[in-house]
Amino acid sequence: MQIFQPWTIRNLHFKNRIVMPPMCLFTAGPDGLAHDRHLVHYASRAMGGPSLIIMEATGVLPEGRISGNCLGLWEEPQVTGLARIVGACQREGALMAIQLNHAGRKCEAPANFILGPSALAFGEDYPLPREMSKEDMDRVKEAFCSAALRADRAGFDAIEIHGAHGYLLSSFLSPLANQRKDEYGGSLEKRARFPLEVLEAVRQVWPKEKAILLRLSAVDHHPDGIQLPETVEFVRMARPLIDIVHISSGGNARVPIHVYPGYQLPLAQAVKKETGVPVIAVGLIQTREMAEDILVNGQADFVALGRELLRNPNWVHQNRKEAGLPYEGPDIYRQAFD
Repeated sequence: MQIFQPWTIRNLHFKNRIVMPPMCLFTAGPDGLAHDRHLVHYASRAMGGPSLIIMEATGVLPEGRISGNCLGLWEEPQVTGLARIVGACQREGALMAIQLNHAGRKCEAPANFILGPSALAFGEDYPLPREMSKEDMDRVKEAFCSAALRADRAGFDAIEIHGAHGYLLSSFLSPLANQRKDEYGGSLEKRARFPLEVLEAVRQVWPKEKAILLRLSAVDHHPDGIQLPETVEFVRMARPLIDIVHISSGGNARVPIHVYPGYQLPLAQAVKKETGVPVIAVGLIQTREMAEDILVNGQADFVALGRELLRNPNWVHQNRKEAGLPYEGPDIYRQAFD
């Protein structure tokens, strides 16, 4: 079965095609430190057999987090707890990545700290962000770079830059959030300028042998938002700077989204077909058969299982057994799956 076949990209030697996507626990504190709950959560999934675990959205600045309970990598003391988690998970055979993020106009922070491409609030119950100056952009770029260096010191195999779900980089790409009149707004090329600058800066400081992933919202599910052809073109622009693209959708507009198993697969398939960049598909992928079909049909190169791995950390072991394949996990679990 293809979902259990290996794959290599740069330094990442995948033992199978199953990825645990980033899902926020919101259990850190104002200090952004990882603690025992994070360790138990991630290490138990690593023991369950996914090839790659992408740790949750982690703030590159204290005021740039989705909530005050998100992890952080803006200062050195935060490295120690993350390194403990990375080591535990790698010892169980998982590759480890961390998603670096600035939440932009969706930050939970004092209003005077909230930044966006334009002075447009996400909604009536959100504070008005300040339109970013070039000095703001430089500071955020520096923060992404510093966080990447700390991620390397923590031992991560890869980083994922969060460019999805209406957070800062995503909002620059979206015409709904970015209505700037300067060189950072207007055409796709201009809207893409700042996200590309961040990627370029991070690529320069991140070890050349290590992979960079990029998560994107391929569409805003809104007629005036970013559309799939623009996302395809942006991935082409970013291709020299990234190794894998992780395709999601939405987050820049409060609109109803028709959600069903595999609802984002056409987006992943189009990006893979049109760009040639390896793709992670995500979005209510629920069964082994569905995951296998995605790979066999060429819709993606990897499948991310979020809810399934929350429900069943041993999803990989269970599904290998059901497929008649030998057990490959920790010896202490062997009697449950042989």
